[in-house]
Amino acid sequence: MNPIRSVLSALILVTSTAAFTAEPPAAPSATPVKHPTLKSCNREATAKKLSGRDREQYVKDCLAHKPAADATKSP
Repeated sequence: MNPIRSVLSALILVTSTAAFTAEPPAAPSATPVKHPTLKSCNREATAKKLSGRDREQYVKDCLAHKPAADATKSP
């Protein structure tokens, strides 16, 4: 029974040492990208010459990947 304990102790020691010597995970970037398409949505809104609430709604829909409302249809 004593050799089994020695082997298990050695195994535990090796695995715990390996965990401490492993490289730490990479730190998150200082400026996380919340909306990777925000710039492109804003560029599209500028190209369409939208402003005010129309622009806000367009950018919101663009970020949510919703299709833009057709401007030719009237309710």
